[in-house]
Amino acid sequence: MTSAPNEQSFSRYQIFIIAVLAFIQFTVILDFIIIAPLGALLITLLDITPGQFGSIVSAYAFSAGISGFLAAGFADRYDRKKFLLFFYAGFLFGTFLCGIATNFAFLLTARIVTGIFGGVIASVSLAIVADLFPLNVRSRVMGFVQMSFAVAQVAGIPLGIYLANKIGWHAPFMLIVGIGIPAGIAMMKLVRPIDEHLAAANASGHNAFVHLWKTIANRQYLIAYTMTAMLTLGGFLMMPFSSAFLVYNVGITQEELPLVFMFTGLATIIILPIVGRISDSFGKLQVFIAGTFIAITMIAIYVNLEVTPLWEVILINVILFAGMMSRMIPATTTMTAIPALTDRGAYMSISSSLQQVSGGVASVLAGLIIVQTGSGQLKNYDVLGYACIIVMFAAAGLMVVVNKLVERKIHGSARMPH
Repeated sequence: MTSAPNEQSFSRYQIFIIAVLAFIQFTVILDFIIIAPLGALLITLLDITPGQFGSIVSAYAFSAGISGFLAAGFADRYDRKKFLLFFYAGFLFGTFLCGIATNFAFLLTARIVTGIFGGVIASVSLAIVADLFPLNVRSRVMGFVQMSFAVAQVAGIPLGIYLANKIGWHAPFMLIVGIGIPAGIAMMKLVRPIDEHLAAANASGHNAFVHLWKTIANRQYLIAYTMTAMLTLGGFLMMPFSSAFLVYNVGITQEELPLVFMFTGLATIIILPIVGRISDSFGKLQVFIAGTFIAITMIAIYVNLEVTPLWEVILINVILFAGMMSRMIPATTTMTAIPALTDRGAYMSISSSLQQVSGGVASVLAGLIIVQTGSGQLKNYDVLGYACIIVMFAAAGLMVVVNKLVERKIHGSARMPH
């Protein structure tokens, strides 16, 4: 177990852990979100409908949700390092299958395989962060780890779209495999065992299925699970068709699309560490509420865009993502404080499962709501935006409840005799 970092600095090993987790998350996130920017290409090249494209996106999410749920009972029974490496290897294999897919059915199957393994990775990473870093600096760590999303926006998506335009839509998946293998080897060789939870888990005497049931049925956990579902549903409803909306409705060309993601990601890289530090210093709930109001305002503007200059689209996108990330970091950090050490892996797996399933539901709903006209424009994208706003209000109410649970837990621990 590494020593707890202070407010000012982390040790070199802790920095390495953050970097490895962030890079692994980068590859997983890039694999998941690269589908949306490729949407316009896939719909044309594979000759599929918006509903079929929604199925491709949701296939990953649903398979990831199921595997995360099934893995939950075993998540606290193994060294977290080995657990993460096993699923990361399977994820890279699934991504390779995406890179050689030749038609809709093949790609759909490949996304299912990728989701089965990829869906567990985020939960194990969060459990590792919660194991190795105390709550008072955890938002900072989350800010750095979740910078992987921004880096995927800055470097991964623009490069992926460029390769897809120049070489073919398979190229981004092969890129992920190529950079993912060295990351897996680095973790295997250099990361120490992460197994402090094993002694407590063995002492509890519960088998995997009893452990799973107890983690599911815990009342406090159920509230946090609901919060996770609402948070994800609000964040993913608009995502599957965002690039298609920009191309077909807003007038952004396929060549300009990488610039939107690149500048949005660059801004997010700057914003995320700041959000993490502010969350630790001034309160996670306060930052979450502020981020929610920013996101709601920008969604209302975004979904009603018509043909718009590139610079204006980038500015709106930057502010929208700033709001979104200002919700995700404090919410995720707060929810890592809910479970006991012996339940942490199972809790994170179930939460990740719900997150993936909620993302899948969002993709299916988006596919059912969106209609493509004969001219190529998407109809009802504003309906998705208003649905996001409603869900975000519900998530804000749940965040208040979850935050109170965490405060009660912390104050209760402080009163316990040492």
